[in-house]
Parts: sequence; C-alpha cells; structure tokens
Amino acid sequence: MVALASIFVVVLVSLLITRVATVALTLTGLSRESARFQARSALSGVGFTTAEAEGVVNHPVRRRVIMALMLVGSAGLVTVVGSLFLSFANADSSQRTTRVLVLLGGMVALWLLARSQWVDRRLSRVIGLGLRRWTDLEVRDYAALLHLAGPWTVMEIAVQPEDWVAERTLGELRLRDEGVVVLGISRPEGEYLGAPRFDTEIHTGDTLVVYGTEERLCELDERRAGPAGDTAHAEAVAAVR
Repeated sequence: MVALASIFVVVLVSLLITRVATVALTLTGLSRESARFQARSALSGVGFTTAEAEGVVNHPVRRRVIMALMLVGSAGLVTVVGSLFLSFANADSSQRTTRVLVLLGGMVALWLLARSQWVDRRLSRVIGLGLRRWTDLEVRDYAALLHLAGPWTVMEIAVQPEDWVAERTLGELRLRDEGVVVLGISRPEGEYLGAPRFDTEIHTGDTLVVYGTEERLCELDERRAGPAGDTAHAEAVAAVR
C-alpha cells in the first residue's frame, strides 16, 4: 500500500506541476487552453508538433518552462512504473484485487479534483500571484513593442464553442466599450488578420490577440455565451464609464 500511496503522491504532484506550468505559460501571453495543452504535452512526453509548439520553442521564457516539464516528466514516469511494479509484484490475488480497486478509486478522485473549476480558479490565482512575485515570467510577445506599463497587457484568447465571443462580429461584441482592443485574429488554417474590422466575425477555433487590463482579459477568456455573458459585458462597460 505504501507503493500505491507513492503513486498518488506522484500523480498529485504532476497535476500541480502542470497547473503551475500552465499559469506560467499564460503569463507569457499564451491562451489558457493553449498553455494547458502544451504543459500536458511536455510533461507526458507526447511531443505534439503544432504551430503553437513552434511559438513555444521560439520564445525563450516558454522554452525554459517546457524544458523543465520534460525533465520532471521523465523522472515521474519512471517513479510511477517502479511503484506499480513494487505494489503488485509480491501481492497475492486478493491483495491485487484490493489494490486495483484502491488505485482506480484514487485515480478517479484525482481526476475529479483536476476537473474542478472551483479548484482551478483558486489554485491558478494563488500560483499566478506567486509567479509574479518571485519570478520574471510575465514577458509577453508584444510588451516591448507597445511599451506596456502597469496593469495593461496583451494576451491570446483561444475561442471555444461555448465562449461569449464565438460566432459574432466585433461590431456586435463592442469590446472597445469595455476597454478591450482586438489587435489581431489567428485562424485555425494559419491565416492572420491584423487590425480586424467591425464586420469581422470571430469563429470557434480562432485565437484573439487582445489588449486591455489583465483582469478584464482573464474575465473575457472565461466568459460564456448566454444571458450571463451579456450581463458580464454590460457590467464591464459600466465599470469603464
């Protein structure tokens, strides 16, 4: 059972490391979805080759984060495999059954914990505060160009089907009214629209390059379609005025 406990510890630590890396990559300007995907790919050693991966490799800060994840991921995999072998090698049939049930139950519990939005929001906030205080990871691609200062920054937002901005034009969204400027739109097929117009429509799969306060951009990234999203937009507009 000690070996099983070590497996749970390794998996829990791996989830925490992935979350820290996701927040770190987000601070460099990646959207939350892209950052999470790249962090999990690096830690697992899967090594997906995408346009996003090229953006990570060509960015010095992101590259350091990914290299650290690869190193930790290799050590973690060896530990898990070794612990599993020790756990089942010297057990009889009844003990193996019990340990399999414990292993499955523990993995389900960790999976539910990793999927919890409540945990994600609070943990990401704490990690972000820690990284901003003790590291210099907040280095965005456009910061030097725009001479950003204070809370204003540039961020990428990956558009999901359930997002408030999906399948609507910039004119309909009126993002400027809440202090958000869309600098460009990257299409899934590789096309980039610089300085998009009011009649430009945002589609699922697009990546928005937006400029505004970090708090507003993070809220926009989490905003979902429907009445709640419309209310959040109205409140954001009122806050600017």
